[in-house]
Amino acid sequence: MGTGFFRRGLIIGIFMMCVIALAQGVWRYATQHGLTQLSARGQADLALASDRLVGQLQRYRDLAVVMAAHPQVAQVLARGAQVPGDRALLLSVADRASALDVMVMNPAGEVLAAAVDGAGKVGARPFVRRALNGALGRGYGPGGGQAVRSYFYAAPVFGVDGKVQGALVVSTDLSSVDYAWRGDTPPVFFTDARGRVQVSNRSELIFWQRRDGARGLYPPAGVSPSFSVRETASHEIWRLGWGPYLPDEALHLTQELPVIGMTGEALMDVAPVRRLAASQAAAVAALCLAFGALLFLATERRRTLARANAQLEARVKARTQALRDINNELRREAAERTQAQGALARAQADLVQASKLSALGQLSAGISHELNQPLMAVQSFAENGVLFLDRDRPERARDNFNRISDMTHRMGRIIKNLRAFSRQESVRQVPVDLGEVIASALELTQARRHAVGVTLDYTPPVTPIRVRGGEVRLGQVFVNLMTNALDAVAGADVRRVSVTIRQGDVITVQISDSGPGLADPDKVFDPFYSTKEVGAAKGIGLGLSISYAIVQSVGGEIRAENTGNGACFSVTLLPVKQEQAA
Repeated sequence: MGTGFFRRGLIIGIFMMCVIALAQGVWRYATQHGLTQLSARGQADLALASDRLVGQLQRYRDLAVVMAAHPQVAQVLARGAQVPGDRALLLSVADRASALDVMVMNPAGEVLAAAVDGAGKVGARPFVRRALNGALGRGYGPGGGQAVRSYFYAAPVFGVDGKVQGALVVSTDLSSVDYAWRGDTPPVFFTDARGRVQVSNRSELIFWQRRDGARGLYPPAGVSPSFSVRETASHEIWRLGWGPYLPDEALHLTQELPVIGMTGEALMDVAPVRRLAASQAAAVAALCLAFGALLFLATERRRTLARANAQLEARVKARTQALRDINNELRREAAERTQAQGALARAQADLVQASKLSALGQLSAGISHELNQPLMAVQSFAENGVLFLDRDRPERARDNFNRISDMTHRMGRIIKNLRAFSRQESVRQVPVDLGEVIASALELTQARRHAVGVTLDYTPPVTPIRVRGGEVRLGQVFVNLMTNALDAVAGADVRRVSVTIRQGDVITVQISDSGPGLADPDKVFDPFYSTKEVGAAKGIGLGLSISYAIVQSVGGEIRAENTGNGACFSVTLLPVKQEQAA
């Protein structure tokens, strides 16, 4: 008993040490991985802030270069003094560019003209001397008025002989540059060549300076706060005590900005990374402890079951045969279920195939109906063309032949749309002019109207009405409806068909006739439903069914009803706004 207890304690101790080592490894890996991700995110934030600062300062450089070539600047240098108009020009430029001051200096560094009085003495500064030597200069320093942090661009002014006549200096207040993004996270600051903070989104860091050869920052006066640095792999971690608005421990990132002579630096708070790493290590440790506890309990249970197994072995032998019989019965039932599922899958596949063949058979039966009207138009135009040729009127004959060509293209598009409809393909919906579609349908049925003697009431729209759909598909719908209306009024005393367009949130086209009306309006859109006599109009009951499918495919709706004076078919379509059509 004592040996077994000692063995269990030794195993538990070794297991706990392994769990601690694994948790430490997970914590280190998670910390390094988190620091790498934090560095990538911080570099992106620093690059964004750097680009913002560079972009803000670059416009003043461009302003200095452009204003250096202004004719009035050259006149100021030639006169050696300013006139009232010079200061007004410089002040206008400074106001428009949000610059602190715009100054014109002679080769001696004296200010001849300035937008603002008391702009500060900058004539002896290096960036001015650089501009007077013919190069673009930039620098820092106090400006005029209340500006204690100014950034200067100095551009040389060249004369007609190519020599430097003076310099134009543009200054801006850095406190106004960083004001727009102050308070953003993470802390970002920009230091000059001496390591002094010139711009930052944390105002408490302004004018802090880095000592020669040292890391970190120190305030210009007073007691220096606590600061330490340590390296973790390729990351530089700063431990700070710089106030409540800065992290206690941060990842330090830098980016050189030679364009403006600064270095961008960011401090990324590593506390979330450490918390996440600690939580991951704790989760792994908890999982291992839970697994170890379950394993221990399973071991103890197994040991207990082993002792009980000797007592239950006789019972198990007695029931083994019964369990074997039950297992064989379950296998037989599983085999029968597998066979039944296979038969069901085959039946479903056969049903789908039969449905496809039935749909294709119905649509193939309607092809002759879909092409009947265009073929009649082709025949009429061909006969007319021959008559015009016999009468020596080639222009009218050419017009009829062109219409025949249009009809053949239209029939090709109709066949294409019918074939796509039989495959359940959706034709691309484009904005079409409803007025042109109705005009084309009326043109196709014009000969039939004249033969029946029908009076048409229709006022075409003044402006285009754009709807969703396809020109051929919608044209076929209105041809079918017009044909049915003409068939309905063929034997009536009053033979009148009216076409009305109503505009609103949706576009509704109503085609009404003065015929006897519909016997059953709810069934007119069913396939193969027809009230026409065989041999008369040769209706097979697919025209309205196909029209119903076409309108549904473009998101519209078609209805049929009796008005008391005949039948009325209403086609509702979705309008297309002008910007969508464009």
